[in-house]
Amino acid sequence: MECVVQGIIETQHVEALEILLQGLCGVHKERLRIHELCLKSGPNLGHVASEVRVLCDLEQPDPTWMVRHIGGSIWGSGADQISVLVRAMVESKVSKNVLRLFYALGYKLDHELLRVGFAFHFQRGASITVTVSSVNKMLKLHATDEAVPVTPGIQLVEVTALASSENYTEVAAAVSSFCEYLAPLLHLSKPGTSTGVVSTAAAAAAAASLMSDAGVTT
Repeated sequence: MECVVQGIIETQHVEALEILLQGLCGVHKERLRIHELCLKSGPNLGHVASEVRVLCDLEQPDPTWMVRHIGGSIWGSGADQISVLVRAMVESKVSKNVLRLFYALGYKLDHELLRVGFAFHFQRGASITVTVSSVNKMLKLHATDEAVPVTPGIQLVEVTALASSENYTEVAAAVSSFCEYLAPLLHLSKPGTSTGVVSTAAAAAAAASLMSDAGVTT
């Protein structure tokens, strides 16, 4: 399972966010160029629709493939008290023939996206990943070179951490605690809960302060 929160940030403030993350994480960023294909099962595979995501990391010299299935989230009074979403998630490395396999099983391509940006992987009370990316749609099937932004000027920020049924409370607390450091630049919340962007003036002031402290001139 995983703990996750999401938010959005204006592209003009991404550099300041990167500087902040670099200081907090103490590791180098990893560039991302992920081709994501969402597949849904056909009627021959049961009455309940199944959805899987096939991911290809195009940034690697030899592109690597992953398959990911996201399940339901925990619920009940306990879940309401946690500020991050805790949900079932399974992923695995696969070969480049994975699409052929799923199509043979009866899955159909629902949509595809190209995510371009960067990520930080670090340890801070839990193994946490922060991803910042622009989300792009394809105008033609698999035409990643012709992808255009879904929301120009806005980038998606995701903070995730792997957890288990035994330790998800501690992991969720670690994620929530880390997210407090990002509050000057963006609002983070459970996926599906829109909190909007930090006001331009407030984000600009925070960004200017961060970049000044880092010795960056514009």
